Amino acid sequence: MAPPFVFPQILRALEEDPEDNHRLFAQNIVDVTSLRPSDLEEFVKGVSFDLSDRELFCVEDQDVFDRVYSLVRSFFSLPPSCKCNLVESLRSNLSVLLPNVDSISRSVQDQEDEVPIIDRITSHRNALKIYTFFLLTIVMTEESHISSIDSTKVAARGRKKQIIQSWNWEPQRGRMLNLIANSLEINLSLLFGSSDLDENYLSFIVKNSFTLFENATILKDVEAKDALCRIIGASATKYHYIVQSCASIMHLIHKYDFAVVHVADAVARAESKYSDGTLAVTIIRDIGRTDPKSYVKDTVGADNVGRFLVELADRMPKLVSTNVGVLVPHFGGESYKIRNALVGVLGKLVAKAFNDGEGEMSSKSLRLRTKQAMLEILLERCRDVSAYTRSRVLQVWAELCEEHSVSIGLWNEVASLSAGRLEDKSAIVRKSALNLLITMLQHNPFGPQLRIASFEATLEQYKRKLNELEPSLPTEHASKESTSDGESCIGDGEIDDLHLEATSKMHQDSLSDSCQPENGEEISEKDVSVPDIGNLEQTKALIASLEAGLRFSKCMSASMSILVQLMASSSATDVENAILLLMRCKQFQIDGAEACLRKILPLAFSQDKSIYEAVENAFISIYIRKNPVDTAKQLLNLAIDSNIGDQAALEFIVNALVSKGEISSSTTSALWDFFCFNINGTTAEQSRGALSIICMAAKSSPRILGSHMQDIIDIGFGRWAKVEPLLARTACTAIQRLSDEDRKKLLLSSGSRLFSILESLITGNWLPENIYYATADKAISAIYMIHPTPETLASTIIKKSLSTVFDVVGQDEPQPDTDNNKVDILTPVQVARLSRFLFAISHIAMNQLVYIESCIQKIRRQKTKKDKAAAESQNTDENLGATQENNSINAELGLAASDDALLDTLGERAEREIVSGGSNEKNLIGECATFLSKLCRNFSLLQKHPELQASAMLALCRFMIIDASFCESNLQLLFTVVENAPSEVVRSNCTLSLGDLAVRFPNLLEPWTENMYARLRDASVSVRKNAVLVLSHLILNDMMKVKGHINEMAICIEDDVERISSLAKLFFHELSKKGSNPIYNLLPDILGQLSNRNLERETFCNVMQFLIGSIKKDKQMEALVEKLCNRFSGVTDGKQWEYISYSLSLLTFTEKGIKKLIESFKSYEHALAEDLVTENFRSIINKGKKFAKPELKACIEEFEEKINKFHMEKKEQEETARNAEVHREKTKTMESLAVLSKVKEEPVEEYDEDEDEDEDEDEDEDEGEDEREDVSDSEIVDPSMEESGDSLIATETEIVDPSMEESGDNLIATEIEIVDPSMEESGDNSIATETEGEQSDTEDEQSDSEDEPSDSEEEPDSEQCDTPNPRSLNQKTNGGEEGESESKSTESSSNIRRNLRSRSRS
Repeated sequence: MAPPFVFPQILRALEEDPEDNHRLFAQNIVDVTSLRPSDLEEFVKGVSFDLSDRELFCVEDQDVFDRVYSLVRSFFSLPPSCKCNLVESLRSNLSVLLPNVDSISRSVQDQEDEVPIIDRITSHRNALKIYTFFLLTIVMTEESHISSIDSTKVAARGRKKQIIQSWNWEPQRGRMLNLIANSLEINLSLLFGSSDLDENYLSFIVKNSFTLFENATILKDVEAKDALCRIIGASATKYHYIVQSCASIMHLIHKYDFAVVHVADAVARAESKYSDGTLAVTIIRDIGRTDPKSYVKDTVGADNVGRFLVELADRMPKLVSTNVGVLVPHFGGESYKIRNALVGVLGKLVAKAFNDGEGEMSSKSLRLRTKQAMLEILLERCRDVSAYTRSRVLQVWAELCEEHSVSIGLWNEVASLSAGRLEDKSAIVRKSALNLLITMLQHNPFGPQLRIASFEATLEQYKRKLNELEPSLPTEHASKESTSDGESCIGDGEIDDLHLEATSKMHQDSLSDSCQPENGEEISEKDVSVPDIGNLEQTKALIASLEAGLRFSKCMSASMSILVQLMASSSATDVENAILLLMRCKQFQIDGAEACLRKILPLAFSQDKSIYEAVENAFISIYIRKNPVDTAKQLLNLAIDSNIGDQAALEFIVNALVSKGEISSSTTSALWDFFCFNINGTTAEQSRGALSIICMAAKSSPRILGSHMQDIIDIGFGRWAKVEPLLARTACTAIQRLSDEDRKKLLLSSGSRLFSILESLITGNWLPENIYYATADKAISAIYMIHPTPETLASTIIKKSLSTVFDVVGQDEPQPDTDNNKVDILTPVQVARLSRFLFAISHIAMNQLVYIESCIQKIRRQKTKKDKAAAESQNTDENLGATQENNSINAELGLAASDDALLDTLGERAEREIVSGGSNEKNLIGECATFLSKLCRNFSLLQKHPELQASAMLALCRFMIIDASFCESNLQLLFTVVENAPSEVVRSNCTLSLGDLAVRFPNLLEPWTENMYARLRDASVSVRKNAVLVLSHLILNDMMKVKGHINEMAICIEDDVERISSLAKLFFHELSKKGSNPIYNLLPDILGQLSNRNLERETFCNVMQFLIGSIKKDKQMEALVEKLCNRFSGVTDGKQWEYISYSLSLLTFTEKGIKKLIESFKSYEHALAEDLVTENFRSIINKGKKFAKPELKACIEEFEEKINKFHMEKKEQEETARNAEVHREKTKTMESLAVLSKVKEEPVEEYDEDEDEDEDEDEDEDEGEDEREDVSDSEIVDPSMEESGDSLIATETEIVDPSMEESGDNLIATEIEIVDPSMEESGDNSIATETEGEQSDTEDEQSDSEDEPSDSEEEPDSEQCDTPNPRSLNQKTNGGEEGESESKSTESSSNIRRNLRSRSRS
């Protein structure tokens, strides 16, 4: 008997001689690589013959084993034929061996002699091991060889490819692996003595199987993948190889994303085949025991684990539902990918794990509670911190709605939650919320029509029916009971299909004509018979369902305003999905959806192609019907209800659809039928709407109008125009859209009639005031479009209009002396006529300007065409040289340029003659312009008639646009009106005109740039909005340079009106796209300007945050760090320091930015005393620590310490300086009070000369005594001393003069002590020196010896010379010279006594 075969660690280990000689090993190895091809082929044939001819156990023979081993060892070097022979021999032997194993197990019971059976079992076990080992080794060798070849190909891609001889390996691999999988699935317990197989045997198979699982190419082979899944499932489940298999599976999941689905498939197959979920449970528990923090770093592993869990829940919902509790704690982890996966797992479980209705009531109740808990978790996760998780939850809810796994009771909660997520800050969450609402509408259980009025009417009827079924119960109690019953049935999530069918049937029966808006009010009043659905309980359940449907309808209707906001989103997905949801809402007749859909029309101008396509598709699906008449009616109703902006968008869409053929010729014919009143019931308004759509279509296909020109004149300007005045305006538009051929036909057939009609429109008074201006605009444009000489007809119109105004004035005032008299007697009727006249003449002037430019362009085109034809006729072989010579001569002489210059001169002259005329004469419009200029300066009159002022200023602006000299002479007037006009309409119109003037005459408007920016501060919302629009247009189109007043536009970002704020943000957003982002260069200037404005801190912060957010480049951010740091040195205000530091904290810092900030420390170190400045720098430091590398992080920490140190030092310096200042003031106060106390204590000598002098002395003594009484024995505290908390002791008493409290100076002015006012004002402290004291003594002696001077001469001397300044004493005392100060104070007291003597003598 052969020795047993033991699986080696590696193939070459079989060549080693075992010490105990108790295992099979290779002894006589043949080096097949050294054999010749023929010899090698013979060698392989011999091995194959032995394996096939001899018994299955011959592989145990040493000779056969050695030869097979030799071939397997060098298998990759064998030729394909030899490989195929060897593999087929081994595989066929193993396939025959496997049935013998089963036969052994059956024959064991019948055999009495155990010895042959044991030998046979041993031989079978040995052969099974050997065949399995060699086959798996061949598979691993071949796969390794193929992988090395593939890597070599990649490395040598640029070199010449080698021809590689290959064989059909893939089918062989699949068969071999399937055979090994079959070997594990048979009963091997008899061969190995127990149900647990040989450890080496099983570990070898499992190890190599998981290694093959790491190869994505093998997993693409279905046969090989299935075999590997069977091997893994049998090893782990049947043979209890759980621990090692789980470890290998977790390794696969974490490292190889392509293997996740296949691993889940293998686990699920093992559970279904062996009815044992131990492998799945073990893996789930291993995942649950994993630390959630580990998934934060391993994002790829977290993603793969999450996908595996979702796949497992999809394949094994019941098993996962019983073990999901170990996964729930991961909802508290930081990895959003794991939370996303768990949300997906719960969704799969809710949809699939609880569908089995069998079982006891207790198990049903448990399953229902488990399902309810999962649903609550899903609702809670809608408020997850991660946008990805919130989005995933909404996607799961959409999947549950599609699976009909959401109960009616939970339906409204999900709908309201989804509607709330429409305002989420993340675009992906908003997209998922929109898709969820679309899905909920598609799968709603309440019926195809969700109008609120319909639900309310039907609900009311069923409530009455319920009251009839319960006559004994009061109404309120019945409604409450029905609601509670409904809620209870909703909570269970189970409502019979009968109720849902009855609900939809009820909708189809009672709401059959709810599509018509006019029937909406009748629904609630109409007594519609509701179907009888059965007993009391079913009626209650139906009422609960109706109430749920009503809440759902109201929830969807309430979200319309949010959808309108989303259509203005910068995210294209928001716009597209909002349009889709609105279309679905219209389909289900949600209230408000129709009005919201009208607002998608302006999106047709979007630059995003996907948004335009979404708008176009929505337009086609809503308004383009199969029936042409219905389509025409839809379109004309849309045109009637649209405003100017919507009409422009509608025209754009209609043009596109006509060019694509979406609007057919039959639809156009139906529109003509509506216009010509060929359809019964057509109104004048519908006729006008039909003509509007036809005009829109004619822009891309002008021939549409040619067949009905006469109808346009007859109907558009006939009696129907008086019924619908706007019809005349639309007819004028149609005339302008005629093709050139149709225009010629019209002029020949009805030209004079048409022009007389247009003239009457302009000069007549039958049009209403609010319609006249738009109609006259179109009529004048039509005249200039089709009339051969429009200026002649225009002059006639002006004269006629002029006569209708001023002839009436002449009748009212026979003797008009001056123009002022004419203006003063204007009546309201004349004001209206004058306004119309001014509008007509100004619009004619504008059209004349356009007409002149078109004529010039036409002449140039004709000249170019003529020159081209002449050049082609002369470019023959004979004349080619002469032509080139003539062209060169003309170029040298400048003849071609002179023709263009002459044409330009003539054009400029013609334009100038419109308003200004010649030097000595003025034409008709010029005379009116002079009158208009004077009229606009008559502010007192125009204030009485604001309508006249609006028309006059509009006409003035048009004349200014036409003529430069007229513009220059009236610019001051225009800006005066735009700033001071009481009417915001006038200011708003003038603001818009400023934009046109800036485009036409930029040099004239350049000095007034500041005044244009000043309109951004206007009190009127419309003026500010127009100013933002005008300045945005000028700046973004490079018609105005971005001046230093751009900060005014920045302030508009925080305007109280949301529309203005949005426009300002849009301006800066578009400005940031130009060139290298001009905001980068403007930001320091804006920062400086805003810092000097009295803005609220929140406003400043929001503005700077938005502006800095528009700067994306790292280089610009780094440069801004340096620029903002340098601004610290130029300012001294703490508020500006704070603003600069806050702006710095908003920047996105890179490593270079942090280094520049550290290097610029000297420029801002003085500002670190402010707490807010330091806090802003600390926030910068915290940002830098997040991305810094270890080296930079050390520098940042050192910088942080430096910041904190300087902050504390600056705070201490400030505190020290403040204390020193307080101490200095206290010292001055103390010395002053000490001097005064000494002076007042010394007695004053008295001289009795006469009674008058005695009286004076008595008065002086009384005053002195009063002062001493006030001061003595009293303690008075100086306010400055109270604040500092210190007290001063002046000799024996503490004295503070009340005057010091009021003035804040430490000086006391008494009759004895007089302070020089000039010294107080200048704040200088004079120092009395000894020489000054001597001079004062000398002067006193002289004054004693002189005759009695007058008071006027004496008092100035005493103020200037005799009275010392107490501040000088303070300074001397501060110097520390106490002796000198005492002597000088004594001298000063003697001077005071002398002064008193001189006063007493006088």
